[in-house]
Amino acid sequence: MNVLVTGGAGFIGSNVVRLLLDSGRSVTVLDNLSTGYRRNIDETAVRFIEGDVRDADRVVQAAKGADVIIHMAASVGNQRSLTDPRADTAVNALGTLNVLEAARAVGVRKVVYSSSAGIFGELRTLPIAENHPVEPDSPYGVSKLAGEKHCLAYSRLYGLEAICLRYFNVYGVNQRFDAYGNVIPIFATLLLRGEPLTVFGDGEQTRDFINVADVARANVLAACNRGVSGAFNLGSGTAVTVKHLVQLLEQAAGRSATVRHGPPRPGDVRHSLADIRAVGQALGFAPAVTLEPGLAVYVDWLGRELQVG
Repeated sequence: MNVLVTGGAGFIGSNVVRLLLDSGRSVTVLDNLSTGYRRNIDETAVRFIEGDVRDADRVVQAAKGADVIIHMAASVGNQRSLTDPRADTAVNALGTLNVLEAARAVGVRKVVYSSSAGIFGELRTLPIAENHPVEPDSPYGVSKLAGEKHCLAYSRLYGLEAICLRYFNVYGVNQRFDAYGNVIPIFATLLLRGEPLTVFGDGEQTRDFINVADVARANVLAACNRGVSGAFNLGSGTAVTVKHLVQLLEQAAGRSATVRHGPPRPGDVRHSLADIRAVGQALGFAPAVTLEPGLAVYVDWLGRELQVG
């Protein structure tokens, strides 16, 4: 099986690429290196194309010969989308449309799309099932929902298999500090540097954290399962408060944190917890990495990365 991974030099994408290569697949990576790193991938083992999903011709070039596209290139995060909503929409909505058009043009059989729990907006029920109302309250949530709807529409219109995986809070190896990004790399980086952490709100808000190794495995399962289309939640199925997360990071790092509090941020939900029964039934997926050992591995990797960087 030949697989194109857009955003394959990024955090999640590079983990997917490694798992694909380990399982004997042929891989092409398309990445503009805006947030990805060449050192995340082995360029001797993949066909690497530097390019942007906003460039339709470049996407077609990358897609030639692919059986499956795992589409991970994205502008990520609520806060980034509030800062630059036009760029967010151009990458996430129009970039996804370019991927789907390229898939049609060259005869790709399946697209696996990286969606987000950000499509739901403020939550009415927990855990969140796939049929929860989708009322995103940030440009990011809107653009990811638009990409998801495009994928599912193309599946119905053109017979293209499409699986949309709605990521909850992903963390793990190759995730570097980004002020707009996930709380774990932000807190872990500041903790290892001996700098104070800022908790927005009271710290009792909850998040569903899933390790990137599990996310990579779910993507490969989605790519390999023929005849399956649809949208599926992808989380750990467990929730932890931000306050408890700080304690777990302190244990993993072997040091104490200085914690400050700021006001709640616009676009941030209060609680989050995925119902993951559907993805288990459809793809045979179940998370394997629990939070404490996952954080230990991540903090160890990040400590070595910060020494290198």
